[in-house]
Amino acid sequence: MIVIDPEHQSAQDNYKLLIGSIIPRPIALVTTLSADGVLNAAPFSFFNIVSSNPPMVSVSVQRKNGIQKDTARNAAAQDAFVVHIADETYVEAMNATAAQVASDVSEVELAGLTAVASDRIKVPGVLEASIRMECVLEHALPLGGTEDSPACDLLIGRVVRFHIADSLYENGRIDPDGLKPVSRLAGHDYAKLGERFTLARPE
Repeated sequence: MIVIDPEHQSAQDNYKLLIGSIIPRPIALVTTLSADGVLNAAPFSFFNIVSSNPPMVSVSVQRKNGIQKDTARNAAAQDAFVVHIADETYVEAMNATAAQVASDVSEVELAGLTAVASDRIKVPGVLEASIRMECVLEHALPLGGTEDSPACDLLIGRVVRFHIADSLYENGRIDPDGLKPVSRLAGHDYAKLGERFTLARPE
């Protein structure tokens, strides 16, 4: 096997190894609200479950040259954000929200998505997603890089509302085939759900 010391190569080279190895990754389309009322949206594949009691999720928002992105800054200012599960029905619009635009431009409007009011938080969600989660910010942790220039902001949100399409929900469970989730690979590549198989856990 090839053995690589991450300290002996660039952060970009380490990034390529991580995103090429840790696949497929679930994608969160995250909406936040700026102080001026602009509804920001961006997709993140550094995203996962933290806890079920209470329900919490994590989103890692990478910085550029130590500067916070709108998502991290807005989430910290409003103490809230909305996570949407990426699926095939709106994947092109979701990808459009990744455009590098000024902070006063709404990626939701840019992508032709529809804003929908939340129940418990001020931040609106996106109507097109089959699953969305209203989150209250529990922690925002600057990590990596240096003390003066962190590499990312790890957002941990407590889910205070689940919104799930009727067609996906049955007896407390989600239909994965109906959801048609989209996951992230490396480069410009994505993956669909694909073949499923079952393995019982050892007792």
